[in-house]
Amino acid sequence: MKKSSSVLLALGIGLAAGGLLGVLFAPDKGSETRKKIKDSKDKLSNDIKENVEKMKKSIVSMRENVKERVDQLEDKVGEYI
Repeated sequence: MKKSSSVLLALGIGLAAGGLLGVLFAPDKGSETRKKIKDSKDKLSNDIKENVEKMKKSIVSMRENVKERVDQLEDKVGEYI
């Protein structure tokens, strides 16, 4: 799970950097370039928020799974005692 989170983060950073460089080197007026940078920032911000929410849900799911397994293990240990 940690590896996939790192990959998603790296992908997001790479996309943002590529988008920013593309915008900076595009032959547009300054006002248009600033608007594109702002739009890219807003999109990246939304993407990060979505990925954080997905990771939160994944962590909650994993925590519940671990809790279920611990409860099962406690029941088994209780049977032997």
